[in-house]
Amino acid sequence: MTIEQLQKKFGIVGKSKEIHDLIDIIVQVATSDISVLIFGESGVGKEVFARVIHAASHRAGNPLISVNCGAIPEGILESELFGHNKGSFTGATDARKGYFELANGGTLFLDEIAEMPITTQVKLLRAIETKEFMRIGAETLTKVDVRFLAATNKDLQNEVDVKRFREDLFFRLKAVTIHIPPLRKRKVDILELVHFFAEKFAEENRTAKPVFSTEALDYLHEYPWPGNVRELKNAVETSIALTKNARISKEIFEQIIPYPKSGTSMNFPVVTRKTPEEVEREFIYRALFELKKDILDIKEMLLQKEKENLEIQDNPDDVQSVEEASKRATILALQKSKGNKRIAAELLGISERTLYRKIKEYHL
Repeated sequence: MTIEQLQKKFGIVGKSKEIHDLIDIIVQVATSDISVLIFGESGVGKEVFARVIHAASHRAGNPLISVNCGAIPEGILESELFGHNKGSFTGATDARKGYFELANGGTLFLDEIAEMPITTQVKLLRAIETKEFMRIGAETLTKVDVRFLAATNKDLQNEVDVKRFREDLFFRLKAVTIHIPPLRKRKVDILELVHFFAEKFAEENRTAKPVFSTEALDYLHEYPWPGNVRELKNAVETSIALTKNARISKEIFEQIIPYPKSGTSMNFPVVTRKTPEEVEREFIYRALFELKKDILDIKEMLLQKEKENLEIQDNPDDVQSVEEASKRATILALQKSKGNKRIAAELLGISERTLYRKIKEYHL
């Protein structure tokens, strides 16, 4: 793939030198199996660039498995990574493949690698170096052909210095280190990103393409964006949801992402057609209205099941308990998300950690 094709396919917007240099490096490292450490602040799109590396490699036809090391409870992280055999611990009613096996032939992306416990880091290092590991409860080694990518928003050298991260693993992972610049360092890309996210949101929601006032665009260009591209995307989408007409003014963004300007105070009333309380209330209503349909599907399923249970009260054994309903909802969410635990957790309205506890509790 060319740089332009990669940008179009993965929605990497920007014509800045920083972005072009970054993609050029990615294309170069993608052709080998060398480990890559992706560093960048929260919201810069580290997982997006991991997907680009995988897509530009010879492993593109095989799985890319993404693991958020900070979202999985320490007690089950090892089992999630390496898998387990039936009966290897209480609740292990079936054998289960870990992420290493699921990524065989492809790429394993370990996000938030700095959050991984030291004890798991030891086993990870061995697996990376030897391309083999042992399932929990197994007596034989399992060999895999996996490429490793990792990402963090922390200074791993500092984590090594304070003994929170193994130095040998750090050296092994940082064969190539890619630094993704924060949005404030590539301001030339901001307006292009604004229009990209606005057009995409309008297309997905079948609304008119919004028009931004010159003052609004100037405001966005000068904003420091501590949350980077993720914050920009959210701000653009929120502004469209809050605006009934197709023109978006500077005042809308002052409500969504206010910040103090040098030598001035932001503690003064903003003249708009709506009070801040009305804007906030409207945003809440719209946000609730726009909740994913999948959540409603799950609730509808539970209500229907409850109705069925009420109709058969003469048979108590058929009445579904709260735990059974919760288990069924968890199963449905996992099915709808095709096993993506991050999406499943969002559908259920719970954290990923809580979802992992439910998966373990229900032996899913």
